[in-house]
Amino acid sequence: MRRSVRRGVVWSQELPITISTKCVRRCIHTLKSAWEGLHGYEPSDVLNEIFQAACVKEFELVLDQSGRLLQRRLRPYFASNRQADQLSFNDIFRYAARHCLISEDACERWLEYRANRNETAHEYGEHFAEKTLELLPQFIADADALVAMIEEVQDD
Repeated sequence: MRRSVRRGVVWSQELPITISTKCVRRCIHTLKSAWEGLHGYEPSDVLNEIFQAACVKEFELVLDQSGRLLQRRLRPYFASNRQADQLSFNDIFRYAARHCLISEDACERWLEYRANRNETAHEYGEHFAEKTLELLPQFIADADALVAMIEEVQDD
């Protein structure tokens, strides 16, 4: 926010929100590479397990970063940044759908991604990544679309 003083009155002017998507773009790229690499090995191969672990970790990183970026994008819809910053992950996506930044269907998928992430955070063993891997193709498409929307809105 830029402040200026004219005739003894302090005026505030909201500066445009600039949200850097560089980090999340890199994580999406890494996730895509891990997803492609996963398909090059037999399930019994240790490299398959390494690519599975990379897919799950990048899934978590992209999910968390997407929520944070969308939260920043929602700030203009609230009376203060603090109000937006207090939203839970699920509420961030619900408000984004309410303000037509994402579709209702996309919102439901993001809530499913979050529920899956919460489940995999507490699971171990050979089957912990199965559900996440099933979600990845649609997740990657949704993450790309979300980041594109954030970048597009900044260009307006």
